[in-house]
Amino acid sequence: MRNLAFLAPRACAPLLAFALTQCAVGPDFHKPTVLATMGYQAGGVPQHTTPSNAGAAGALQQISSDYDLPGDWWTLFHCRALNQLVTLALANNPSLKSAEESLRAATEQKRSQAGQFYPQINGFFNPTRNKTSIALSPVPGSNGYLYNLHTAQLNISYMPDIWGGIRRQHEALAAQQEVQRFQLEATYLTLTTNLVVTAIQYATIRAQLAATSDIIASQQHLLTTLNGEKTLGEAGVHDVVSQQALLAQAQATLAPLHLQLDQARDQLAALAGLAPNATLPDFSLDDFVLPPTLPATLPSRLIEQRPDVRAAQAVMHDASAQVGVAIANRLPNVQLQAMPSIVVNNMDQFFTPGYGMWTLGAMITQPLFEGGQLLHLERASRHLFEQAVQQYHATVLTAVQNVADCLHATTDDSQALVANANAARVTAESLRIARAQQRLGDISQVMVLNAQQADAQARLALIAAQGARFTDTVALFQAVGGGWWHRDDTPPAPGH
Repeated sequence: MRNLAFLAPRACAPLLAFALTQCAVGPDFHKPTVLATMGYQAGGVPQHTTPSNAGAAGALQQISSDYDLPGDWWTLFHCRALNQLVTLALANNPSLKSAEESLRAATEQKRSQAGQFYPQINGFFNPTRNKTSIALSPVPGSNGYLYNLHTAQLNISYMPDIWGGIRRQHEALAAQQEVQRFQLEATYLTLTTNLVVTAIQYATIRAQLAATSDIIASQQHLLTTLNGEKTLGEAGVHDVVSQQALLAQAQATLAPLHLQLDQARDQLAALAGLAPNATLPDFSLDDFVLPPTLPATLPSRLIEQRPDVRAAQAVMHDASAQVGVAIANRLPNVQLQAMPSIVVNNMDQFFTPGYGMWTLGAMITQPLFEGGQLLHLERASRHLFEQAVQQYHATVLTAVQNVADCLHATTDDSQALVANANAARVTAESLRIARAQQRLGDISQVMVLNAQQADAQARLALIAAQGARFTDTVALFQAVGGGWWHRDDTPPAPGH
């Protein structure tokens, strides 16, 4: 046994030195570059949105390529109830917890594979009771045909990473861990984005319900007035029927709005990891403040910030490493083995000199004929790498398109809000004048009804435009990556 301890390192040292000086086969991964000419708009990104006199949703927003989102970007809307709900969702959402567990599993798989860099040692102890025929000679155990054998043995094996195949496999698992990491970030961003958008939609629907209720009350009052005038002969049947039709149309919109509100509330509960009957806060558009600055992140920074782009890059890294693994599988390999052991008849002989034994061995393997299997696997890995490259470029283009679309939406919808605010102001003033003229007998009731219908439509359109300004901002925050780089969302290792 002492001789084994002396010989084994000397036997392994040359191969270990050779293995450590070799480069890993296969392509070395390099981060792809983005075209310097890539941009969001042909004429350049505007510097600000168009302000309007339409409450918080009409505030001016500066657009800056230097602005960097905070990790808790939803706090920029300054809604306390929203902040509390997001915190609750981050603690309870099962999809987020599932993504965290996937990352933990990928981390442990990478750590597990690192064990292949070290010798593998297994030990066993095998006590036996044996009977040998007296026809066999000599018989172990002082020529007795009944004897005991107690065998204690270590099996030590080591495969030097001559071609870097093990290192490439470890590199691939590290890339797979990166994929899971950025899928976690994407899940985090999708969760928070959906929660904020749903809260804004909930507030928008509530405002539309309130406006519709006011419209119905106003139209009901007008119908009562028309019925009284009809009794006095001052209004015709046509006027009454027309008003009844407008009232019925307004009332018919209530049920769909209530359904949308209930569904939005159910979605808020589900995103927060709660049942639909849970108590949730109410939201109104007045609870939200429009963030004063919008990010127009340059494409060169965008590819570092978008979780889907980083995940696609990690997939490409994994595919690149797998090419090296496939090449290494076609090359010769060396396996070293040592088996020190002790075999005794009685347990008290374990510490007696002379009963030890050992075996040292080395084996070289080289695939000779596999029916072309390893060759085609290598070619397949190269094609998969090229597929990952093209998928990466497609993901980058989609990311840039998303940001471009969101920038268009923020500027165009700010102008739409200006138009809707002006329309609401004009129709409200037109309805006021029409009602005054009708009381003086200058215009017919039909003209008042037309003015009333236009005012109702303008009020509902204004509310929708106000909600769109908030959701456009959320969409842009999501498109540029959501500020995850300012947080550490990596879950702790098990046991920590």
